[in-house]
Amino acid sequence: MFDFGPSFRVLVVDDLATQRAVAREALQSMGHRVTECAHAEQAAAVFKAIKPDIVLLDVEMPGASGYEVARQIRAAESGGWTPIIFLSTHHTDADIWQGIQAGGDDYLAKPVSRQLLAAKLHAVQRLLQMRTRLLERSEELREANRKLKLLNDKDAMTGLLNRGGLDRALHDAIQRCAETGQPLTLLLIDVDHFKAYNDALGHLAGDACLKRVAQLLRDACPKPSDLAARYGGEEFAMLLPGTPRSGAMTLARALLRGMEQLAMPHPASPTARWVSFSGGITTVVPDADSNAESLLMRADEALYAAKARGRNRFFSFEMQMDTDEQRELLRGA
Repeated sequence: MFDFGPSFRVLVVDDLATQRAVAREALQSMGHRVTECAHAEQAAAVFKAIKPDIVLLDVEMPGASGYEVARQIRAAESGGWTPIIFLSTHHTDADIWQGIQAGGDDYLAKPVSRQLLAAKLHAVQRLLQMRTRLLERSEELREANRKLKLLNDKDAMTGLLNRGGLDRALHDAIQRCAETGQPLTLLLIDVDHFKAYNDALGHLAGDACLKRVAQLLRDACPKPSDLAARYGGEEFAMLLPGTPRSGAMTLARALLRGMEQLAMPHPASPTARWVSFSGGITTVVPDADSNAESLLMRADEALYAAKARGRNRFFSFEMQMDTDEQRELLRGA
């Protein structure tokens, strides 16, 4: 008469062995797996141990009522939902309402009718299938939102984080480093004389140049937590949680060498024969007063100082030094 559908693991809680036997025989004849519990005080523990699909729960038991057991079961669930069907010789409107308030989902009068039990389980099966579809749909929506957020945070041309993504990442990094006491380094980088490059070679060449710079910065991120971003136009940024001042200068020198090795000719640059860039570095150990705006302003001021010193270099106010000065010190050492 009924298509019993998939096999359920059913927990039957009843202090009377005869009643458990009636429920067990009916459930097993439908292809379900049955676990029995004779003591109300043990029901929540058995529920947690076997994680059933459905609970058949007697209302009148010594020690604790079925209503109290239902509340214990609901408290033991970890974010899921397990249908609870009460079994009782009392099934007035008030009894049913009390069961629903306790966390139950349905009521079944004793003695248990096999046909009515099959109908109840069939209805529960539809509810479980609907819940599964809703969960799957929710997961699909979460994944779609995650991908959309990634798209919204990415610069379309370079594939790096865009300005909005950088702002959010910077706020998060400040909070994490403030909690752990780690240093946080921010680099702002500007391609030297980029307008002159575009005017001389055209915008397609300019786009190709920015993509190669973006790849250099992406490849130069030493740790998984480091990231590169397109700050806007020909400006880029690098966010380096856990990187101290000395490590930032070491990375800056490596970036300058990388640009030299790219050797992209710049026929209109008064600074170098190839495309170069300038950068500002700021390194702080964030505290409660630190914010993204102040770090960006500090790095921008350092970038301006690097340009004023002749470009094709990085400058740090914290170290009062630029990469050219470091090169001179290394040569004299």
